[in-house]
Amino acid sequence: MESKAVQSTSRFDTVKWLVVFVLIAVGVVGNQYFSAESVLYRVLALVALGLVAAVVALQTDRGRRFATLLKEARVEIRKVVWPTRPELVQTTIIVVVFVLVVALILWGMDSLISWLVAGFIG
Repeated sequence: MESKAVQSTSRFDTVKWLVVFVLIAVGVVGNQYFSAESVLYRVLALVALGLVAAVVALQTDRGRRFATLLKEARVEIRKVVWPTRPELVQTTIIVVVFVLVVALILWGMDSLISWLVAGFIG
């Protein structure tokens, strides 16, 4: 049996992505064109265009897969066991002390090599 890959994308996905890019371009050009207007109005217009572009993008196959990915990521984040505050403080102290010790060792080695090279060169 031969199986052929079925293209699951809609034939309108390309048009939808084109609309998304046009909306983004309109936002960028419009923000530049209306630079004399209030920042509040420009931000509101950009947010509105961004929301419309996001809604259009979510109507595509890739947009739906991205939304599914975000939902699954949220579920996985809830499964993470986060450290308690004492564990966090203890781990941070260990890391800081280790970095200081390594910095002192590197400083000592650098000073020793510099001293040896200065003595050798004269």
